[in-house]
Amino acid sequence: MLYYLYSEFGINVFRYITVRAGISFFLAFFLCTFLMPYFINWAKKKNAQQPISEFVPSHKNKAKTPTMGGIVFVFSSIVATLLCAQVVNPFVWLGFIVLFGFGLIGAQDDYIKISAKSNAGISAKGKMALLFVLSLGVTLYLYYGIGMDSSLYLPFAKKPFLHLGSIPLLSCIFWVLVFLATTNAVNITDGLDGLATVPSICALFSLSAFVYIAGNYELAHYLLWPRVVDAGELFILSVALIGALFGFLWYNAHPAQIFMGDSGSLAIGGFIAYMAIVSNNEILLLLIGFIFVVETLSVILQIGSYKTRNKKIFLMAPIHHHFEKKGWAENKIIVRFWIIAILSNIIALMSVKIR
Repeated sequence: MLYYLYSEFGINVFRYITVRAGISFFLAFFLCTFLMPYFINWAKKKNAQQPISEFVPSHKNKAKTPTMGGIVFVFSSIVATLLCAQVVNPFVWLGFIVLFGFGLIGAQDDYIKISAKSNAGISAKGKMALLFVLSLGVTLYLYYGIGMDSSLYLPFAKKPFLHLGSIPLLSCIFWVLVFLATTNAVNITDGLDGLATVPSICALFSLSAFVYIAGNYELAHYLLWPRVVDAGELFILSVALIGALFGFLWYNAHPAQIFMGDSGSLAIGGFIAYMAIVSNNEILLLLIGFIFVVETLSVILQIGSYKTRNKKIFLMAPIHHHFEKKGWAENKIIVRFWIIAILSNIIALMSVKIR
């Protein structure tokens, strides 16, 4: 709508992406903050509570906390973007598909958990198949429909170190792996109140900056950043999601009044992966999402060690449960992980200039 006011009536202030992004941030924040209490009350009446795993008995006091809060912040960010962005932009509507599609898979998983009163949800193979199909569809359109550059860039390096474009199949396979790894990493991290929310905000903040630079000719030229034509409008959707997540954090902070559920974690993970691909930051994503990487590695190492040596490395995996077993207070674990996420993203943002 705001872009329409600029294009049709010449209201020049709405010409600027930064202005519309700022408005989308506050719209998404206030919409999410306004809608969440109604959703919480509805979820409680419907007994929409995710069963707590039997392996985490210390969380039994959270058994009545409603879940699927991701539906609200995904909805809020999409509505805010529809009001502020140039929605015919292919990066924007593909971003809608990513948020809605991955969120829908997560919502189905949440619904099965709630209905069956089990922590199992969709089978691992079934969920992975759904994520794979959606990821493949998005990557194929990015490569063949939009013509995304598939070169890989190392952090703090000016030129790409590998060109995947000569092998289209390899590019698509790599991007699908980025989607699958990121969605599962965010999902694994979402185990304590607000633990996944702030690292997601930090990651989206960094990626928003990179997307804005990539979409701006002058900045991309000055900073020697790979130019991505028309990607700037995606900045508005990303900032709207940040605003919605701040609204969600208002209710998700310890002690949480609602969980995001898979409907939120898969949507966030898919969108972070999408932003990383569009901004040519697939490798830097390891630093941008450092907390997600550590959480995922802790699970891989734990399973690998137990299967090969019949020994555990951690008291419990993911690693945030390890620290719980060591006696750390939940709030202390959460805040310290937040600090690490903020620091890792500051370093990631330094790579814009130090190249």
